[in-house]
Amino acid sequence: MTPLIPLPFDQRTGWLWLDGEFVEWGNARLHVLTHGLHYASSVFEGERAYSGQVFRLEEHTQRLLESARILDFEIPFGAQEIECATHALLNKNSIVDGYIRPIAWRGSEQISTAARASRIHLAIAAWEWPRYFDKSAHQAGISLQTAVWRRPPPCSSPFNAKAASHYMIATLSKHAAERNGFDDALMLDWRGQVAEATSANLFFVRDRELHTPLPDCFLNGITRQAVIALASSLDLRVIERAILPEELCQFDECFLTGTAVEVCPVGRIDDHRYQKFKLGKALANAFREQTITHKKELEHVM
Repeated sequence: MTPLIPLPFDQRTGWLWLDGEFVEWGNARLHVLTHGLHYASSVFEGERAYSGQVFRLEEHTQRLLESARILDFEIPFGAQEIECATHALLNKNSIVDGYIRPIAWRGSEQISTAARASRIHLAIAAWEWPRYFDKSAHQAGISLQTAVWRRPPPCSSPFNAKAASHYMIATLSKHAAERNGFDDALMLDWRGQVAEATSANLFFVRDRELHTPLPDCFLNGITRQAVIALASSLDLRVIERAILPEELCQFDECFLTGTAVEVCPVGRIDDHRYQKFKLGKALANAFREQTITHKKELEHVM
């Protein structure tokens, strides 16, 4: 059976917000000699809207502006303008539950390593996107294969910026994992410690404790921070520490967190399988709904 190929993003319809104006989807273009394309001088965010409200929009916007600053450029729009444009775009495209992608980049004025004279552009796109992994993967738990590529040391790149350049090894790692029948890749850092998945943070469960790697060479995700706060409010102990690959078999559960994946159970890493998903799935429900009802359900599960 031939798999369904999603509609390419350049052939979709609707509206994007580009440099302060709404532009029809198919007319949002840039030149082939754009600096951001050649030198990865771009930063972006991934955001989700639930019932018309963008989850932690202010934090995402501040991180976008800070990521640009780290990459030595300034986005020519303030936080309030960006947030208003985001809400207006969702309304214009009639999106209630969906994904939002703001991206800022250096333009085509200069093609060289230095590009201080290049104009800075900002675009925002939004589309309906219910899940990153399909429903069956969420139910059974996704599979991860340990990648060959590793997260570099913090002295080699500005890891705390959500920059396009950081995702090259993620793409290579995910492609390799998919070729071998896995859903995603587990990435170690330069020391050989467990770091993250290709675009999501990792949590492990043991004895009602959450163990998660220290984000000292990869992005400290906004969803990761939200889950830590949620767990702490429910009197779950959260331990941020170095985790070694040989420890993976010592945990009861594993799950990912991220804007795209939300809270997603992991059923297998390489040859090790995780059979329990109680706490991970309960946290996923509590995160998604953020209601007293789900808090009580989580307490009952434990």
